[in-house]
Amino acid sequence: MNIIKNRYWYFLISLLVIIPGLFFMGLHWAQNPKEGPLSLGIDFTGGSLLEVQFAPAEKRPSVAQVNALYNELSTSAQPIKDPVIQPLSNDSYSIRSKAMDEITKAKIVTEMEKRFASKVTVQNFTSVSAAVGAEVAGTAALAILFYLWWAFRSVQHAFRYGTAAILAMLHDVLVVLGVEAILGFAFGWQVDSLFLTALLTVIGFSVHDTIVVFDRIRENLSTYRRVEFETVINHSVVQTLDRSINTQLTVMFTLSALALFGGESIRHFVVILLVGVFSGTYSSIFNASPILVVWENQEWKTWFGGKKKEEEVVAS
Repeated sequence: MNIIKNRYWYFLISLLVIIPGLFFMGLHWAQNPKEGPLSLGIDFTGGSLLEVQFAPAEKRPSVAQVNALYNELSTSAQPIKDPVIQPLSNDSYSIRSKAMDEITKAKIVTEMEKRFASKVTVQNFTSVSAAVGAEVAGTAALAILFYLWWAFRSVQHAFRYGTAAILAMLHDVLVVLGVEAILGFAFGWQVDSLFLTALLTVIGFSVHDTIVVFDRIRENLSTYRRVEFETVINHSVVQTLDRSINTQLTVMFTLSALALFGGESIRHFVVILLVGVFSGTYSSIFNASPILVVWENQEWKTWFGGKKKEEEVVAS
């Protein structure tokens, strides 16, 4: 099985997948310059957290009913549409929304008691800082860069391996961000702390899978010293193919079940994980290793030079 031979087709597939996401990211940025390429939740923009308890427990409304109430009370002065609602227990909710004042909060509680015929107790009402997301993202990025440096520190041409792994990781990040932008337009999904958790998990999966393939490449390069570099790379990818696919399929089957039957509160998180794990498997096999071959052969010299330069490279 010669996987590496068709490397430019794999690069083209990746490009075709990424471009629509970039288009929707740019479209959202043009429509919402303050937010940027994605629709940001209150974990990044700041907002209000309201935790309420309903008594008796059986009077607790559904998530859809609470969401509808917020949408009805939303105004241009207090835009609180489409809050993030999570059950805390069988009688209470945690509700995150755009920033609102005490008057709006009181209106919401009063309307809840009236509409759902229940006694509503406010357990917590606080403002959420927008700085949390940036701090977490920055710390995570530094941790990943340190891990890549540590993993490839003793490999010959370590810079190439590290760069290829980072490029494969960036591929997965762009795929996830692009899908999030598309789903934001389709379903109104917003980037929150759970999305950030999913993205970092995807990065971990991608980097780990790439390192497994690269370790096999390193072992085979020392064993098959007289074999052509591209042949060794292809042999290494084929050797790890079953392991990579079987491991990721196990995760994807579990995530698919959670996406279908796990409930609305975790569906966004699970769908992003599902897309990212699939992308991570693809990039580890079809992007990271082929990049090493392109670099070793310095194929960019023949991209615009015609057949003459290509024949000179082959002859040398």
